[in-house]
Amino acid sequence: MIEVLEVGGSALVQDLGRPGWSHLGVSPSGAADRGALAAGNRALGNVPGAAGLEVVGAFSMRVRTDLLVAVTGAAAPVLLDGVANDARVLAIAAGTVVSWGMPSWGLRVYLAVHGGLDAPAVLGSRSTDVLSGLGPAPVQAGDRLVVLPGAGPMPTSEPHPRGVHPASLVMLDALPGPRADWLNDPDELYRRPWRVSALADRVGLRLEGEPLGRAITREVPSEGVVTGSVQVPPSGEPVILGPDHPVTGGYPVVAVLTAAACDAVAQLRAGTTVRFRRGSKRQ
Repeated sequence: MIEVLEVGGSALVQDLGRPGWSHLGVSPSGAADRGALAAGNRALGNVPGAAGLEVVGAFSMRVRTDLLVAVTGAAAPVLLDGVANDARVLAIAAGTVVSWGMPSWGLRVYLAVHGGLDAPAVLGSRSTDVLSGLGPAPVQAGDRLVVLPGAGPMPTSEPHPRGVHPASLVMLDALPGPRADWLNDPDELYRRPWRVSALADRVGLRLEGEPLGRAITREVPSEGVVTGSVQVPPSGEPVILGPDHPVTGGYPVVAVLTAAACDAVAQLRAGTTVRFRRGSKRQ
């Protein structure tokens, strides 16, 4: 029902992931900005875990049947047959070309479709895991994507999914991690500004700044880690683990981001300044 015409960066099928398989060495994966995908599905009357597209960069597709879609996440102007449309929930006629370029703010755009995208489920999820290779292959130009029949009622009013708003400084709420006392001063992580480096993907994101001092310099044996774990490698510059992270890590975890902060990290571009602040709970 959808013909992909252009993928300028990456396009991945994502739902809410496959949690609960870490004992088999499988990361949770799923949408990097879970809130954005959930907002799109909610606007369309989909089940929360319906699969959509997570897109970085320019994207273009032609719909082969009438569709109701929601575009959420990063602020990318949507074009219908070349004409800009500011709506986030769109009724699209068969034959229409839908496209957008690089967002003005944020990084990842989410396309949700009424009914959700169809793809073979692996361990209960249609998500693409770029580290393990589980799930559908990355979407390429020329691919045809199948849309499942809508299971819920069509929306009766225009909802307004949240978007990514511009900010010169992004605050990330984080709880102390199990190895916070391995730092000379655990508060240093929260007092200093950090800059997002170009070394960032769905596996992890490296921050740049004045290195953190370590009170304990030896490394830990590999132990379980979760999405949003803030590790400190020997360089002293923190690394935030993303949804496709390995299930174990050998660097001390000094903090763990809240769920909302994990969504915010998914939209960070290289060069953005971030600061940590102490959160009160994980969810």
